[in-house]
Amino acid sequence: MRGGMGNMQGMMKKMQKMQKEMGIAQETLNQTEFTGSANDDLVTVTFTGDKKLKKVSIKEEIVDPEDVEIIEDLVLLAVNDALQKVDAETERVMGKYTKGMPGM
Repeated sequence: MRGGMGNMQGMMKKMQKMQKEMGIAQETLNQTEFTGSANDDLVTVTFTGDKKLKKVSIKEEIVDPEDVEIIEDLVLLAVNDALQKVDAETERVMGKYTKGMPGM
């Protein structure tokens, strides 16, 4: 019976260590910047790992006041590109903590 309690304490310590590591990894991800682009960098956007938009850059050669829709489309493409990069890196970094866990 005693071995079971020691085993439980060891498992709790491992869980606490893993939680701390996950917190550090998540904070690092949140501070990492991801840039998405469209059409050879005519439009670029930068997000942080916690999906906060930091910057939008539009090259002036694509600015045509009579065709705003193209800029809107390019911004949409760049945003989706950056968010895909955030998701991929989050899965890469955090996936090692959640693999095999029920509900994760």
